[in-house]
Amino acid sequence: MDNLLERINSPKDVKKLNSVQLKQLADEIRKFMIETVSKTGGHLASNLGAVELTIALHFIYDSPKDKIIWDVGHQSYTHKIITGRKGSLGTLRKLNGISGFPKTSESQHDIFNTGHSSTSISAALGFAKARDIQNENYSVISVIGDGALTGGMAFEALNDAGRSLNSLIVVLNDNDFSIRKNIGGLSKHLAQIRTEPAYFQTKEILEKAFVKIPGIGELIVEGMDRIKGSVKYMLMHRTLFEELGFKYFGPIDGHDLNELINIFSKVRFMKAPVLIHVCTKKGKGYRPAEERPHAFHGVSAFEIESGEMSNNKEFNYSDILGKEMVKLANEDSRLVAITAAMPDGTGLNDFSKKYPKRFFDVGIAEQHAVTFAAGMAKSGLKPVFAVYSSFLQRAYDQIIHDVAMQNLHVIFAIDRAGIVGEDGETHQGVYDLSYLSHIPNMTILAPGDFRELEQMLRYAVMEHRGPIAIRYPKGKGKAVLWDVKAPLTWHKGLRICKGNDITIVAVGNMVETSLEIAAMLKTKGIYVDLINVRFMKPLDEELIINSAMKTKKLVTIEDHSIVGGLGSNVLQMLNKYGLKVEMKMFGFPDQFIGQGTQNDLFRMYRLDTESLAHEILRLLQGK
Repeated sequence: MDNLLERINSPKDVKKLNSVQLKQLADEIRKFMIETVSKTGGHLASNLGAVELTIALHFIYDSPKDKIIWDVGHQSYTHKIITGRKGSLGTLRKLNGISGFPKTSESQHDIFNTGHSSTSISAALGFAKARDIQNENYSVISVIGDGALTGGMAFEALNDAGRSLNSLIVVLNDNDFSIRKNIGGLSKHLAQIRTEPAYFQTKEILEKAFVKIPGIGELIVEGMDRIKGSVKYMLMHRTLFEELGFKYFGPIDGHDLNELINIFSKVRFMKAPVLIHVCTKKGKGYRPAEERPHAFHGVSAFEIESGEMSNNKEFNYSDILGKEMVKLANEDSRLVAITAAMPDGTGLNDFSKKYPKRFFDVGIAEQHAVTFAAGMAKSGLKPVFAVYSSFLQRAYDQIIHDVAMQNLHVIFAIDRAGIVGEDGETHQGVYDLSYLSHIPNMTILAPGDFRELEQMLRYAVMEHRGPIAIRYPKGKGKAVLWDVKAPLTWHKGLRICKGNDITIVAVGNMVETSLEIAAMLKTKGIYVDLINVRFMKPLDEELIINSAMKTKKLVTIEDHSIVGGLGSNVLQMLNKYGLKVEMKMFGFPDQFIGQGTQNDLFRMYRLDTESLAHEILRLLQGK
């Protein structure tokens, strides 16, 4: 059989295929995607579910003239393959390779950069408004999953778009899943639509009967289309989307190419906001992903036949948090846990099973999660909101307005702080120190290893009062401070190496790197005074100042942006007291940090052990 995928280098090539060939192409794309992602890792289940949907979109619409905007981008791999990047898919998420998300710098067919959820409808409405103001002629399509639709921004955009007169197509890719099974009222509403057969069965039966009537059958069917709103209202409740002002079509089988092509053809030139409800199966075509869609949402390399992943299973910081949360919940009945659609990623699965009435998954709604936590704290509970650093950015105002101003005891467990690696700039957690440290009443801690994370969580829950954040990195860590027995005391840092030649002030997982640097420098007769800050805010001013005055040379090392991070705060502190110390800050520059493994990126930005030791030697030598 002819390999069709070899002939597909642009959307124009897809338009040349007949219906049989299109189905063959879908099968070939799935096979190619599974083979590639099994080596590179990536977001597999969501992409397998969107193959036919993507093919149908490119068959009908003319990208890049027509604007297809992918929400999050977890489902954009088929789009990348069709738009000339199948030869580069093997570089997916690697340093200098193609992104796992839509990227305007990568292709003219990637219309809008994405990576976080719930943004596509707002962006699409912006394109539609601009098109009409400038008297241009093209279609605008937002493709959004039912998980992303739980985000508040998506509702804001639906509310605005539904009352507009602008032509706009929203494709709701409904697979009943985000990363985990979806929750909440919207999920129930979609389930009701999916399982309400009356209208759709009745309409199909009548159409088939009338179309056979010679001469007038097709006219009757056209008339049915004109009055279908009334028929639907009698047979089922109006959908939320119709109430908001959209013309609603669906549910439609998202794996039936003919049906998809037919509906996209019908709505293409409608002069109104349209929502097409497409039902797909996450992981479609690959049994392990169909059976465990949550496990195959974001995967490392895996063995195709068994579905076994290569990194199963080493303990990581998220696991430590989850384990300690269960312990603390057993000791304090006021402890509750909150997640924004990430019980797996944040390590809270065991907690959710053992304390289901004290566990709350609010969906992709970080703003709501923070104020929800504030209400609980005001009522005497101890809420822990476990959230990725880059996702907490979306709740900045709520942290200030609803938590910090009232000095409420909300605990922010900030996972994936620092460099996360392959997901690129939208997911790097290198801004949380900056956006939290200037907020009054906020306390910020960062563990140097697993044991310190346990200590810090216990301190935050049992001893502290007021808003407190604990930031910790993605992945594995070592017990680098296993022999350090010092208790955790309010705002106190910890000297873990004594020396007179230079002071190193380190935060979080850079404590491990700094210990390695100290060992390397020791072989050259240089002795480091190494401080693990523990409390990023407030800093242990006395400890840092005493060390700096002794060595007269100080460096800060952080897995964070250099702007507003540890170094900036230490420099500000020295300036407050009028102290003059030769100082250098090491961290990530004032730019967005792209994709690559964590080790790749540390080397690239000279934050690996060898590069830092070299730079510190240069400082000591006056270079």
